[in-house]
Amino acid sequence: MVWFKSGGKADWLFEPADLDDLVSFMSKLEPGTPVMALGLGSNLIIRDGGVPGVVVRLGKPFSCVEVKRDCVLECGGGAPGILVASQARDAGIAGMEFLRGIPGTVGGFVRMNGGAYGREVADILVDCDVVLPGGNLVTLPVEDLEYSYRHSRLPDGAIVVAARFKGVPGDPAAIGAEMDRIAEEREKSQPLRTKTGGSTFKNPEGAKAWQLVDEAGCRGLKMGGAQVSEKHTNFLINTGDATSADIEGLGEEVRRRVAEKTGVTLEWEIQRVGRP
Repeated sequence: MVWFKSGGKADWLFEPADLDDLVSFMSKLEPGTPVMALGLGSNLIIRDGGVPGVVVRLGKPFSCVEVKRDCVLECGGGAPGILVASQARDAGIAGMEFLRGIPGTVGGFVRMNGGAYGREVADILVDCDVVLPGGNLVTLPVEDLEYSYRHSRLPDGAIVVAARFKGVPGDPAAIGAEMDRIAEEREKSQPLRTKTGGSTFKNPEGAKAWQLVDEAGCRGLKMGGAQVSEKHTNFLINTGDATSADIEGLGEEVRRRVAEKTGVTLEWEIQRVGRP
């Protein structure tokens, strides 16, 4: 289930028991079968016609976080950001506090170069283990991902099963205080208690997406059951009965109005997948 609580079903859902199970499954799939990894479903619109092929959900076997030497954490692809940040805090490892502010799992934010509060995954990633379509398990150093803003060169259908993050020594109390600050800031500024998908559009060079949306008069704009959040205009919310078509259509209308008003074409940050 995704955070928007909308959209159709996957043709197939697979929850691997462990890494060997996933590698075996991927190696036996018909070549060309679409594969999509699903974490917490936070940054995602599943279209109403459902998802073709196989959705792979990494559950508990992939959610471990281990402290290694030299301020390195080894994290499963299904581990939530808040767990990674908390383990880093307890181990006195600084530099990962921002993960407290990313509502997703390691696999998702490694793929998307997730970031918040001035930091991004590219700043801390050492390397990651990835199962490729066909079942090959490879370890890719951060350089191979060719990170840019909210983007990596990971191929479609590749599933991030683990990642190593490196921080610096820090004081657990100071790290905890920064995590608390991030949590409070999110609570104050974002519509966390609604059915939403997180930041909708990427920030254009030298600008803030929410300001452009606001300037175009889109605060509170509605389409069907979807609405631009009054609290933070870079968030779309499902007010109760929105279809995914409502949500995506509203996003496209916001993009149109922003382009008309400011000349800036906003790029989607939320992933949109599946059949209309």
